[in-house]
Amino acid sequence: MKHTLPLIAVASLAFLSACNKSDEPEVVGGPADPMASELANAAPVELPPSLKANKQYRCKDNSLFFVDFMSDDKTALLRTEKTGTPTALKAAEAGKPFTAEGGYEVSGAGDTVTITVPGKSGQSCHG
Repeated sequence: MKHTLPLIAVASLAFLSACNKSDEPEVVGGPADPMASELANAAPVELPPSLKANKQYRCKDNSLFFVDFMSDDKTALLRTEKTGTPTALKAAEAGKPFTAEGGYEVSGAGDTVTITVPGKSGQSCHG
């Protein structure tokens, strides 16, 4: 009798542990997601471009410009001061000049670019 009771207990536990083996978690009593169908049919999200290159340019008139080129090759941020507010420039397609309203333009993306800002004509700048 001493050995029979523990054997019955172990057999019972083994039998009960085999019940309800399901790979999917069971959610009981939780509210249904009201946006489930909208999220399933939503368009894919496009992340904003990351920083590809950060360049500092000195132009012929001895002015400095700071340009951040983005990874999509269609976006650049132009600043006239190192900690100044950036102006977002967009290109129609990769390889075309970056432009913004007001007369801002950056042509090129290497060590030599042409920069145009309001009140000044385009000038060659070197990084």
